Amino acid sequence: MIFSRRSTQIHAESITIEIMLRQPLSASICVYLRLTLMLLLFVWPVSAQAPNSEWRYYGGDEGGARFSPLTQINTSNVQSLKRAWTYHTGELDLGLRTASFQASFSCTPLVVDGVMYLSTPSSRVIALDAETGRELWQFDPQANKTQREFNSHRGVAYWEDKKTSARRILFGTVAGQLIELNAETGKPVPQFGADGIVDLRAGGADKFKHDPSWGARVTSAPVVFKDVVIIGWGLPEFPGKGPSGDVRAYNIRTGKLVWTFHTVPHPGEFGSDTWSTDAWKDRMGANVWSTMSVDQGRGIVYLPVGSPAYDFYGGDRKGKNLFGNSLVALNAATGKLKWYFQLVHHDLWDYDLPAQPSLITVRRGSISIPAVAVVTKMGFVFVFNRVTGKPLFPIEERPVPQSNVPGEETCTQPFPVKPPAIARQSMTRDEISKVSPESQKYCSELFDKLSNKGMYTPAGLEPVLMFPGYHGGGNWSSASFDPASGYLFVNMNEDGAIGQMNPQPPGSPIPYVRRGRFEEYAWFRDQNGRPCQQPPWGTLTAVNLQTGEIAWRVPLGVVEELEAKGVHNTGAQNLGGSIVTAGGLVFIAGTTDHRFRAFDAKTGKQLWEAQLEANGHATPMTFQGRNSGKQFVVVASGGGGFLRSLSSVLSDEVVAYALP
Repeated sequence: MIFSRRSTQIHAESITIEIMLRQPLSASICVYLRLTLMLLLFVWPVSAQAPNSEWRYYGGDEGGARFSPLTQINTSNVQSLKRAWTYHTGELDLGLRTASFQASFSCTPLVVDGVMYLSTPSSRVIALDAETGRELWQFDPQANKTQREFNSHRGVAYWEDKKTSARRILFGTVAGQLIELNAETGKPVPQFGADGIVDLRAGGADKFKHDPSWGARVTSAPVVFKDVVIIGWGLPEFPGKGPSGDVRAYNIRTGKLVWTFHTVPHPGEFGSDTWSTDAWKDRMGANVWSTMSVDQGRGIVYLPVGSPAYDFYGGDRKGKNLFGNSLVALNAATGKLKWYFQLVHHDLWDYDLPAQPSLITVRRGSISIPAVAVVTKMGFVFVFNRVTGKPLFPIEERPVPQSNVPGEETCTQPFPVKPPAIARQSMTRDEISKVSPESQKYCSELFDKLSNKGMYTPAGLEPVLMFPGYHGGGNWSSASFDPASGYLFVNMNEDGAIGQMNPQPPGSPIPYVRRGRFEEYAWFRDQNGRPCQQPPWGTLTAVNLQTGEIAWRVPLGVVEELEAKGVHNTGAQNLGGSIVTAGGLVFIAGTTDHRFRAFDAKTGKQLWEAQLEANGHATPMTFQGRNSGKQFVVVASGGGGFLRSLSSVLSDEVVAYALP
């Protein structure tokens, strides 16, 4: 039939008319109905596409639940998914190959009214036709620079004014700028800031000139509440003094500052007594480098705050150090504190909050509770009532190993009773990897040189094993949530790190630092770069948040060389999260094996996989095409980043999949 390709967009109308056409009607009525249907097909408004069939926010919705109600791709047909189109951003030609390890193509695109918006490691923003991958426009904030900078960049934010039909794209850059573009043209909006740009470094970070190229940069998408854009940024983690991690809000129409929240409280502000005298001043870190979430109805923004700098030594910042390592709920319109919970006191492990908070609804019998779930590097998932801040499962303060570094103090730490930790938090010699005799020998000798006293063992004057290591456990991969089952899907790493504090010469910014700048992130891995503990090294877990129990857990990823030798179910290191759909599927890439996978959301059984050109260290997204009616699943494939040493292949692909 002439209307079959558009039937998904006018579902009710097409079914009604198809039924009528099958009845014994007069020829004139049939002609009339066909003409009416054809008219509907040609004049059906673009706005008729439901927002929940798109992907308007980095996390799927304002609350980062990463759930899609689309069902066209489901457990019965996902095996038939094929690549629909591929787009190359051109970053490799711009110098990405020579960029530092921080640079990775970790963007999750948005789709609004048939247009896809994505960002690149050099902060370029590109608009594509979402169903074909055809480029519509691109904006390059570094077009006139002779030396291009790269860094991880996870996405952009979208805003529209329904009264004036104005549409805007807002994003931060590697140079510490907040930029607003016209979503239709890709041109900066002149009324916003100075010709479309707000310099986030002005009046603060710009006074620290010791290392301006790695001063303060935006690595994640900002969030929007009404006419306000709220943004954090990434900061160096060494030394302890430098630009502040304050979170700021700007008027979307003008670029004027609306409010500032001091993540390190100033004297007299709430929480200032958790810092030793003058330790707050010019304190770097305690920043929101990851993605925030917004409860639009309640007017609350949720901040995952990072660790104070220097993140391995706190002798110059005694105390619990609010609001470092805290989930902070603010009035989104004013920036006023509503509640907080500090998940790590006085961080000495680089256990900052990396994940976007997941705003979800948890059922307890007949009661529905508005909740927020937080994934952590420690392997814990904390769950709170997002209105009151009250934990939904008990949390206990427990003693942890003490530091032997002079001048250091160690606090107790909060441990959730439920859900159980979903990543290993310690290991014994019996758990050394046995994937090969060489690996077992190498790792056993390394293990014998280290001390470990369990969870929260701080780096000391002797080399210690810290488990999990600096990138988790969980990371910015965050989680996805299925409202029907109450399952939270979390991918985690099983990876330890080696830590030792070394005294510095008198007059140094910090009296003790971890060994050497290039050895600062020393992994507990064998000579081939594989984790020294027994597999699995990467997992995907479904947590039933109604009960706090684990529903299922499966290894995530493979190591090709070991597979060929008959060593299976190893899992793989991963960065990049999951999405879940009403079609019963969990989609995830992230692993160092260049794969994109789909799992059965009920059982964890893998149902589909596709080969990518490089590692997909990004969270995928899904949408329904407004013209074809097809459901697409899209992921960025770029490789690079913190796991670059495990796979050197780089790419600049955006890949879309659909049913034939």
